[in-house]
Amino acid sequence: MILLFLIASLLLGILCGMSGTQFWLFSLISWHTDLILYLLMFSVGISVCMQKGIFSKIKEYHLKIFIIPFGIIAGSFLGGILCSWILSMPVSYGAAIASGLGWHSLAGVTISNLIDAQMGSIAFMSNLMRELFSFFLIPLLAVRLNCYTCIAPAAATSEDTTLP
Repeated sequence: MILLFLIASLLLGILCGMSGTQFWLFSLISWHTDLILYLLMFSVGISVCMQKGIFSKIKEYHLKIFIIPFGIIAGSFLGGILCSWILSMPVSYGAAIASGLGWHSLAGVTISNLIDAQMGSIAFMSNLMRELFSFFLIPLLAVRLNCYTCIAPAAATSEDTTLP
């Protein structure tokens, strides 16, 4: 169901953007994207720390707890660098796009502000596709490999969208 909502939201957004009509709510949101993203990150921080026993688990596993996130980050950067080489684009652009780690709402806006709208759109779509493909890959990985490998395809979205 969430997959259909995600695709429908994207298509409705494209249609609204192509219509050329100025809606006051959309203008208000676009003027305050940074503030909205800061609130979103603040909310994620709250939801992570509300998990009971999170700090005791970190103490229990020590540095081993960081192996999976660092592996996902390194793999994403290497994938972004490889894709930038294949597509003949600057390596820094490929690494920046891959650094979104599936968080399409943050990556698209941030890269649009830092580079340009075209790269922001590419970042948005590549991170959105990462999340969409995760919905199909995670069940296969869970059966064939183990539960830890299910975190990698979704990366940042594995906390709130894809794994639950």
